[in-house]
Amino acid sequence: MDWIFLALFFGMLGISAILIISTLVSLPRLGDERKDLIKMKSQSYTFAIVIGYALIEMARKVYIVFWGNGSYEGINPFTFLVTTSIVYLISLLFFKKKYGD
Repeated sequence: MDWIFLALFFGMLGISAILIISTLVSLPRLGDERKDLIKMKSQSYTFAIVIGYALIEMARKVYIVFWGNGSYEGINPFTFLVTTSIVYLISLLFFKKKYGD
């Protein structure tokens, strides 16, 4: 049963990576300035989401340790990586549509 979830996570990660790569490959048609702007805005938006998620998890950990049962499992790295790549893909596609042709 665990291997199904592992295969699902790796599948989602692979699909996200393929879509991100294909979107980045299509950017050179736009020109240097717009391409750089699209990548910069996508990266900054994704960074803000990741930092926000990390702060929420840190607050959750503090709450569980001090007022909960005292055991915190941590962040699942597969979920974190897949979520980060999906957020980057969505922001990349959004900014490409907004600033692209």
